[in-house]
Amino acid sequence: MGILSWLVLGLIAGIIAKVLLPGRDPGGIVGTTLIGIVGSFIGGWLSPKFLDKPIPKDFYDPSMWIAAIAGSLVLLIAYRLLFGNSRERR
Repeated sequence: MGILSWLVLGLIAGIIAKVLLPGRDPGGIVGTTLIGIVGSFIGGWLSPKFLDKPIPKDFYDPSMWIAAIAGSLVLLIAYRLLFGNSRERR
């Protein structure tokens, strides 16, 4: 898979993560999209290391989608824990 495919996958994974974790994010839709893209890269990079499975070459591989969505969810939760109340303090 190329970089463009990972970006598209990250965008979709970010949207799915936002649907699974609704709420107000400090970064808005752009921040959530970037978190999805970075999370998919992290999930795609970590999954072969922990699950002992090579990175699939097929865009439609379910394990790759699960890894990308899981990476996006973890990153979104971490982002909310670190910066989630920044709007309420002002």
